Amino acid sequence: MKLFISFILLITTMNAMDLKPWKGKIEQLSDEEKYVLLNKGTQRPFVGKYTDITESGVYSCKICETPLYKSDDKFKSNCGWPSFDDAIPGSVKRVPDADGRRVEIVCAKCGGHLGHVFEGEGYTDKNTRHCVNSISLEFNKKQDAKVDNLSKAYFAGGCFWGVEYYLEKLDGVKEVHSGFMGGHVKNPSYYEVVRSNTGHLEAVEVIYDSSKISYKMIAKTFFEIHDPTQANGQGPDIGEQYLSAVFVNNENEKNTIRELISQLEKNGFNIATKILDKQEFYKAEEDHQNYYNKKGTKPYCHGYRKRF
Repeated sequence: MKLFISFILLITTMNAMDLKPWKGKIEQLSDEEKYVLLNKGTQRPFVGKYTDITESGVYSCKICETPLYKSDDKFKSNCGWPSFDDAIPGSVKRVPDADGRRVEIVCAKCGGHLGHVFEGEGYTDKNTRHCVNSISLEFNKKQDAKVDNLSKAYFAGGCFWGVEYYLEKLDGVKEVHSGFMGGHVKNPSYYEVVRSNTGHLEAVEVIYDSSKISYKMIAKTFFEIHDPTQANGQGPDIGEQYLSAVFVNNENEKNTIRELISQLEKNGFNIATKILDKQEFYKAEEDHQNYYNKKGTKPYCHGYRKRF
């Protein structure tokens, strides 16, 4: 009877978490692994095999084998569990706990429980700690090629809602985050940027697969979805935080932007877009992410116009 009840509970959990495609893998899990991954339990601190390792590689989901974290983002926090200040784009989903006090993290593909995420602790510049159960992970020393192809680019073109809306539609772009860059205040809130002199511009972080789309193609699109000739903002949004700028990671990106601006100027456009070095990117509050998709509306001051 006990075995039958356990089987019923397993099937119920699998249905609720959409884990049926990995039924065989789940049946091979130990009771402790099921307790953590399926029932959202917590492994005891300082006993996990991945807590302190520093080898290079990728950490994947124990259930569906989706790559979740790179070793480059792992750091020592002395909390008793593996800690990461970032996840592979699109691999980890945040879910507020029922008590409203913590935020759970789960595998975005299968829903397996990973742990919790904390912000504002100051361990790293990203100010984020993914506290993950070792038992939820599998470590692979060889980096996944798909992970290695991911790159980040940064653009500011007025209200970040509209820039995000258009750039995330490009084939090869994995994610676009709305946030702030270029100022002197750490971890600014939206209202601090809008109402005080933080020096930040509303910007977006574009995470893309460089094997599918080039930086140049993304940059060209950026120049065609906003007005790069407007020097005091974008459309009706006037102010320092709405200026047009590209934050470059290296000389190659800088040369690409210079080349595109030169082409636009030859086409008769007086470009106001600034070229700035990449600084710390601060992600905006969750209600500013995917704004237009959530609202079911379209941007009010952005739109496509062919300029090249």
